[in-house]
Amino acid sequence: MLRATLDLVLPPSCAGCGSGGALLCGPCAAPLRGPARQHAPQPRPAGLPPLWAAAGYGGGVRAALIAYKDRNRTGLVSELAGALAVAVRAASAVAAGVDAPAVALVPVPSRRAAARQRGGDHVRRLARAAAALLGGPAVVCPALLPRGRLADAAGMSAQQRRASRIGALAVHAAYTGWLAERAGALAVVLVDDLVTTGATLAEAAITLRRAGVPVAAAGVVAATQRNR
Repeated sequence: MLRATLDLVLPPSCAGCGSGGALLCGPCAAPLRGPARQHAPQPRPAGLPPLWAAAGYGGGVRAALIAYKDRNRTGLVSELAGALAVAVRAASAVAAGVDAPAVALVPVPSRRAAARQRGGDHVRRLARAAAALLGGPAVVCPALLPRGRLADAAGMSAQQRRASRIGALAVHAAYTGWLAERAGALAVVLVDDLVTTGATLAEAAITLRRAGVPVAAAGVVAATQRNR
């Protein structure tokens, strides 16, 4: 909260490069504006839906995401949500065709401890802001929940990440029932801030499908190029 308050009362500095004048300067923000690109982690985890990312994870994009998630720079929501909207728009158009139905954004849930530290679920916050920017019928449906303690994947190999995510998510039955009933009218798009190996998104898609919810695609702000 202190960091967010300081951003309001002090001259802003760019979260990407530290220059003065804006929370995210033009050069650091430019990669977030797309165009979105289809991304396929290698090795590709089973169950991963078609995946689109607005930007690569590096430079100012990486610094902005870290500042937003871990340093409470919530003023960055607008730029990051704009990038997520770019990815979701591309993902839903390809998945459902030009005359795409309404879009349901399902955010990957944060670990409960992380959400407490960050003042709320940071991905759900991005999803809500992105839905408002899509320019068409879009809803945010928090249909996924962390099951138990979701292991921190930092430092894990791709194989370890996949193993750690098996059974790590549960569904909110009321939301999945609502989505399943509207399967023909909604394109369900999973959303997250970052994809590394794709293990979490794959498990999220598998969990939803088991609950009768078809997953059309996934969209993220940024994607790494990690291969292991």
